[in-house]
Amino acid sequence: MNTSPRALHHIGCGTMCLHGGRLISGAGSLLGTARIICHCLLVEGAEGLVLVDTGFGLDDMRNTRQLGLIFDTLFRPQAREAETAIEQVRALGFAPEDVRHIIATHLDVDHAGGLPDFPDAQVHVLGRELKAAMHPSWRERQRYVAAHWAHGPDWVQHEPEGDEWLGFESVRILPDSDAEILLVPLIGHTRGHTAVAVKHDGRWVLHCGDAYFHHGEMQTPAYCPPVLGAFQNLSSIDNAARRQNSERLRELARRSDAEVELLCSHDPATLARYQDSAGA
Repeated sequence: MNTSPRALHHIGCGTMCLHGGRLISGAGSLLGTARIICHCLLVEGAEGLVLVDTGFGLDDMRNTRQLGLIFDTLFRPQAREAETAIEQVRALGFAPEDVRHIIATHLDVDHAGGLPDFPDAQVHVLGRELKAAMHPSWRERQRYVAAHWAHGPDWVQHEPEGDEWLGFESVRILPDSDAEILLVPLIGHTRGHTAVAVKHDGRWVLHCGDAYFHHGEMQTPAYCPPVLGAFQNLSSIDNAARRQNSERLRELARRSDAEVELLCSHDPATLARYQDSAGA
């Protein structure tokens, strides 16, 4: 069986402009604006499209206050409907209903906003993440937006069952698809956070979600802008687990035999590199 999707698109489904300059982005001036993006994947398979995370949705872009007053004020999401996943799907020549599956690294406000735009898609998520979103603790309430699933998504819950991928726990999903896609649980940022591994052209692309935020964290020695690092520490539900998983990912990035490319959700330099390569 062919286990490589027909095409793998790297799309930015949201832009946030934070005050903090290089303390957040690692570049520019201290008083400048730091740009953060929502890096999603669109996988073309024989059965239709698979979307890894959704970024912000149309409703979010039409009313950014829906994302929460604190989030809207601090992260300053830019109201750009053209950046939403549904509009980018259309721009590629597909219809929204062609998106058959959505795989969520987690259900934070900036990762699940596009769910209402694809009401007929199955939404794959770790069971513990769905439980956290449906029954958040006081500490978790700011990160989840109930409007993102008010339409009643077709949830498909997954749990690890002992499979392994390059030394990591894994869950194989979509077994009947030509696209080989795995969940790789990386708990810490949220209770049910997972990475998503996609086999493409003989190599793995591992979308690490919010397991790390800056490409420098996967380098040796590791580097993360100070404010961005502090935010990760504060926003993680289990920071010790997150830091441990970050180190494991760094070890994976150093392996010359792994044939895997790592990316995270919010690093604009990584998204630009993939998009520049696709346009070359």
